[in-house]
Amino acid sequence: MILGAVLAGGQSTRFGSDKALAQLAGQSLLLRAVETLKRQCDAVVVVGRSEAPAPCLADWPRGGMGPLGGIAAALHYAARHGFDEVLTTAVDSFGYDDDLAIQLSPAPAYCASQPVIGLWPASAAPALDALLAGTGKHSLRAFAQTLGARAVALDSIPHNINTPADLAAAQEHAHGL
Repeated sequence: MILGAVLAGGQSTRFGSDKALAQLAGQSLLLRAVETLKRQCDAVVVVGRSEAPAPCLADWPRGGMGPLGGIAAALHYAARHGFDEVLTTAVDSFGYDDDLAIQLSPAPAYCASQPVIGLWPASAAPALDALLAGTGKHSLRAFAQTLGARAVALDSIPHNINTPADLAAAQEHAHGL
């Protein structure tokens, strides 16, 4: 079983407002991410928010840990609830195919161009906990290296929205589809 996890706990500093609620083609980025993962996962959670169109989890072990805190929360939830893997995406990533989990399988693996998009074994929670508790580098690539994860070039290169200009470009792309 695969748990989908939308990482939505960022500060949106470059964007200037709550990026998760920004609209793309008439749908919030948050809802868009949840709906995309629902099409390929057995269940979906949103990490780093208190309100969302899916069950919400707090970052683990605490807020302010960046994407790794969100992934850790999802891995712990998955392990407690009988999921084998966690498919992660950022709230501001879109444009990947509906067979993302298949493209990344077997876990552990991540999107080469956006490591926040990944397929992680639920059993990796202790390894991530150790990384977060340590004094070494706290990065997605360090976590991936710890697990021996593969970097995968996806069939479709996902888009990422960091600024209002990125959103405007995404709107243009969405209207062209």
